[in-house]
Amino acid sequence: MSLLAQALIEAKSVKAIQEKYDSLDESNKVRAIIIKEERAELVKHHLMVLWADYFKPEHLEKYPDLHDKFWKAIKQASECKHHLEAAEGQKLISQIEEISKIFWETKKA
Repeated sequence: MSLLAQALIEAKSVKAIQEKYDSLDESNKVRAIIIKEERAELVKHHLMVLWADYFKPEHLEKYPDLHDKFWKAIKQASECKHHLEAAEGQKLISQIEEISKIFWETKKA
C-alpha cells in the first residue's frame, strides 16, 4: 500500500472519530481522542516520508506549490489532533487528495 493511500485511510479515520465523538459515552471519548491523535500523527509520518523519499527537484519545478501543499497538510494533521470538528478532518482529506493528484501525475511522466 502506498504512503498516500495509508495517509488517506488514517485521515478518514480521524474524520470518522470526529463525526462520532459526541455520540460516545465518557469512557469511549477518552479512547477515541487517543486513537484520533495517533492516526493524525501517522498521517504526518506518511506525508513526511513521502515528501522526503519520493519527490525530487524536478517535481518542485513542475509543481512550485508542492512544498506548501505538504507543509499545510502536515500542519492540518496537527490541527486535527487538537480539534473534534469533522470539518477539520475533511480539510485534511482534501489536502491529501490534492497531493495525491500531483503524485499520480508524476508517476505518469
